[in-house]
Amino acid sequence: MRAIWTDENRLRLWLQIEQLAIEALVKEGVVPAADLEKIRAGCAAWAADLPGLVARQRELEKTLNHDVIAFTTAVAEKINDPASRWFHYGLTSSDVIDTAFAVQMVRSADLLLADLRQLLPVIARRAREHKFTPCIGRSHGIHAEPTTFGLKLALMHDEFRRAQERLERTRAVVAVGKLSGAVGTGAHLPPRVEAYVCRKLGLRPAPIATQVVQRDLHAEFQTTLALVGASIERWAVEFRHLQRTEVLEAEEPFARGQKGSSAMPHKRNPITWERLTGLARVLRGNALAALENVALWHERDISHSSVERIIFPDSCTLLDYMLGLLTRLMDGLAVYPENMKKNLRLSLGLWHSQTVLLALIKKGLTREAAYALVQRNAMKTWEAKHAGRDDADFLEMLRADPEVARHFAPGELERLCSLDFHFRQVNARFKKLGL
Repeated sequence: MRAIWTDENRLRLWLQIEQLAIEALVKEGVVPAADLEKIRAGCAAWAADLPGLVARQRELEKTLNHDVIAFTTAVAEKINDPASRWFHYGLTSSDVIDTAFAVQMVRSADLLLADLRQLLPVIARRAREHKFTPCIGRSHGIHAEPTTFGLKLALMHDEFRRAQERLERTRAVVAVGKLSGAVGTGAHLPPRVEAYVCRKLGLRPAPIATQVVQRDLHAEFQTTLALVGASIERWAVEFRHLQRTEVLEAEEPFARGQKGSSAMPHKRNPITWERLTGLARVLRGNALAALENVALWHERDISHSSVERIIFPDSCTLLDYMLGLLTRLMDGLAVYPENMKKNLRLSLGLWHSQTVLLALIKKGLTREAAYALVQRNAMKTWEAKHAGRDDADFLEMLRADPEVARHFAPGELERLCSLDFHFRQVNARFKKLGL
């Protein structure tokens, strides 16, 4: 990923775009074919020495204070022939910069999509592994109803499949080049030149532009990266919670020889999940900067340029790193089913409350009456637990309440209050997700 955003690669793309534009001008009868060959020779010399081109451009830029003019001057020096007059003919700086930028975004998206294609099978494998591993589901951080750890991971898989779809859409959105001149009117080059260059680069011409490709496209790219980062953070926070000592249902890999704390040798901290949480914040900050870049003066100002030189290499490289790290974490995630069972027992069976509520409604009680009966026994169960009594069990409380028990045949409450009741749709969910 870093290679896509190096100065060497940027100038390689600039050389390619400039040559393609001249090839198109030869087809238009503007540039003599012999001059194209001289230009190609000069460009090939620099292409073989990209560090040298970067160094010469930087040296010239110290005086010229303009990166593209420094670039065209360095290439003209290498061509060393009157044919160099055709280099950058009819173009403005942003024709080259923005078209190259589109290629960089597309190639970055391709790498990020490859990362997701590696991540998704890992999540799918872990989801199938724990398809029927029971654990408590939580809402507001409080025990709600049972779920399975596999369903939790199936949800994760679905979220990152959406991330893949977003990146695919965004890749198509930003695959836009422009060679339409100083204010986008195409006054100095026929549209065929723009179409030729874009086609060769796998881009489509912007239907209309100012001096630049409009920055809402670039903001969409950055917000997509930030959204993928937000999904990473969402699961990083989830697994950080699951690693808490009081919960300990899952734990990030802890390598042999690793140390968790400079002061406390016993610590096994979720530092990698925390790192991902922090980096997601950087992606969101960069997305905000990209949104600020959308509003430019008139046909263009340069306020976006300095921002993009930082946020695009950083965001693409960060997300590439984050997705690779997430894949390794999910592959090595330690899962503790016994702790999940222990945590399920902490609720004393109270997570059957909705099942019993609905059963009472089916038997003819109003929702209000049924709710009152179930809640009364739930509260009695909590009170018994906090008092340290042995009868702190929701099912036992229900059995002992004659107003509840009279509505159920022997063994009926027991059949209702089972994990199997909650897991009847697990296979169907997995099938629906293609897992």
